[in-house]
Amino acid sequence: MSRSKELVLLAQRIRALSQTGLVYSLSEYDTERYEELSRLSDEITALATGLKPDDVASGYRPAQEYVTPKVDIRAVVFNEKDEILLVREKMDGCWSLPGGWSDVGYSPKEVAAKEVKEETGLDVLAGRDGYEQASASRYTLLCI
Repeated sequence: MSRSKELVLLAQRIRALSQTGLVYSLSEYDTERYEELSRLSDEITALATGLKPDDVASGYRPAQEYVTPKVDIRAVVFNEKDEILLVREKMDGCWSLPGGWSDVGYSPKEVAAKEVKEETGLDVLAGRDGYEQASASRYTLLCI
């Protein structure tokens, strides 16, 4: 992958994080920080593509909600007794498989492992054949 492409991909991830922050920010100070991240993303993209930062910025709409493809990724995690790990959702208090919205710049396997870590503190790995035992863990992650 070319250096310019890598920079644009990083800038897209920064832009997605800043737009999500702008949607959920409750503080004017946080809003200023997220706006600055958007400007930095535009500058990085401009440097990598030869466009002007204002032209890059004009290609984006202001975000009104969570800024990712609306793909929910869930992980099925088994222990040595083949029991399935469930987590309690913050939104409604119901039990669910660990997971959440996919993030810009991550593969589904990476999102699944990241969500399991965020929601449970467990380190898991997803294997190419569907599942793989994590080296330092008693748990298995199955990506389906």
